[in-house]
Amino acid sequence: MGFVAWYSWCKTRGQVSSASGYFLAGNGLTGLFIGGSLLLTNISTEQLIGQNGLTYAGNMTALAWEIWAVRGIILLAVLFLPMYLGGAFATMPTFLKTRYGEGTGRLVSGLLIFGYIFIWSPSVLYSGSLALMKALNIQQMTGLSQMQSIWLITWTIGIIGAIYAISGGLRAVAISDTLNGIGLLVIGCLLPIFGLMALGDKLGGGIGTAFTEITTTHTEKLDAIGLGNELDAIPISAVFTGLMVMAVFYWSTNQFIIQRALGAASLKEGQKGLLLSGFFKMLIPFMAMFPGLIAFHLLGPELDPRDMAYPALIEATLPKPLLGLFIAVLLGAVFSTFNSLLNSAATMFAIDLYQPIFNKKADDHRLIKVSKIFAIFAAIITLFLAPNLVHASDGVFLFVSKFAGFIAIPLACLIVIGLFGRKLRIPPIAAQFIIVFHIVTYYALVWGLEGTGYKIPMHWMHVFTILFILESAIVVVWSKLRPHSEAYEYIHAPKVAMTPWTYSMLVSALLLSCAALTYVLFSKVGFAYPDGIVAPSFWIYFFIALVICTTFCLWAHRWLQPKYEKYVSIKYG
Repeated sequence: MGFVAWYSWCKTRGQVSSASGYFLAGNGLTGLFIGGSLLLTNISTEQLIGQNGLTYAGNMTALAWEIWAVRGIILLAVLFLPMYLGGAFATMPTFLKTRYGEGTGRLVSGLLIFGYIFIWSPSVLYSGSLALMKALNIQQMTGLSQMQSIWLITWTIGIIGAIYAISGGLRAVAISDTLNGIGLLVIGCLLPIFGLMALGDKLGGGIGTAFTEITTTHTEKLDAIGLGNELDAIPISAVFTGLMVMAVFYWSTNQFIIQRALGAASLKEGQKGLLLSGFFKMLIPFMAMFPGLIAFHLLGPELDPRDMAYPALIEATLPKPLLGLFIAVLLGAVFSTFNSLLNSAATMFAIDLYQPIFNKKADDHRLIKVSKIFAIFAAIITLFLAPNLVHASDGVFLFVSKFAGFIAIPLACLIVIGLFGRKLRIPPIAAQFIIVFHIVTYYALVWGLEGTGYKIPMHWMHVFTILFILESAIVVVWSKLRPHSEAYEYIHAPKVAMTPWTYSMLVSALLLSCAALTYVLFSKVGFAYPDGIVAPSFWIYFFIALVICTTFCLWAHRWLQPKYEKYVSIKYG
């Protein structure tokens, strides 16, 4: 791993001397690289641990997070990306500072730092530690309790990762990150196969016997739609409300994701890569949910906490040679993500908060020192928080999703309004008010009211949409009643060709069709049918859905595509 990192540094040091080369790869990324990079970036330990835990304890409703992510990907490809590339934006914080002023930029930086330290870093460290604890049999080796073992391995991994991050020991690790992602992808695809083989052996048959067992017993666990069942991780109604807002934030406005697309060689290559990643997303449930189903049938329903399902399946089914490979790539993935989060939080604190507020004359040496001190502080907080996620009753994935609402909604609101409402004279104070208003209101609605004995009569994901609409309305009305003295000027300065991909509408429609057909499969007329593998009427429903989807795809390509190309050429050409 060290050799690969050194080799990567040697190969890239001459190509990253400029900001464009460092942040955006000199705008030379092709569609295949963008799609593959997004897939590897999106595979994470909290997904593998958290979503499998949700499926193990519940049903397939967690499928919505993965399958319907294609909506955010499509919006980025066809709607947001032309604006991003047309304005030559390098980062979202840069755009927000330009649109809403320095004060808003600092608030956004503070919000992101909060998310990195209190949400994403602990979840990555905890989920990775949980898998390693089970894979290495820490409890049996040390005689410690489950909780003590989690604390031990979390602090061990966290301290090692923090040392690397704070000392700056991970330079140019793009190749090693890719290898870690590929390793997780390989193991992630192999684990369900080994799990089915183990289940088949337990039942006295093979993979076919195991598949029949899963599709004919406890079929309620195969239901992805869910209509208020206690097994549901998310109600179907949230697919059209809060999950849509989250998809817009994560896939269309999140710097962590969109940076790959911002480095595209052209609008066409960016769209090809993004839409290709949409098909990759269809594979994630096979790795992040199906093992949870296998664990339920193979190991029983007694695992506690639910997030132990994936690690327990690894321990029970993965061959020893592959177990070593899994531990290596998992450690690499945890270190990489944890280090990146620590570095990002420390960098934003030093540059966006410390320098402009406390020491405007700070030189590079001082900024680096402050950054390292803050990284130590952030690492200590994370180390104390991570093991306590074992008490998250809904599992690590729902914990991350629920707390991400503090960040996702106001940022999505400000970016969407800022990009699409260019003529609105939005004063900086309005944007800053929205951020503070959201934090207070979201906490009160989702957690605060519970302390008074009252609970809002809706799922917490519906709160996402209500607040998104309310905050957007406040910003628009504020700009009308108290407009900013200066108009916002969108500078059209594309650095790449802005011709859209000829098949962008067709592929977008195909992605939406695949998502819809998946729900026909995992419904009460499909695999969740209680009296057999599928209902007798399944093929009728599937044929009707297929005809509708095919018609939709043809309409998108023949009618919508020419209008879309004309729109882009006029506005961004």
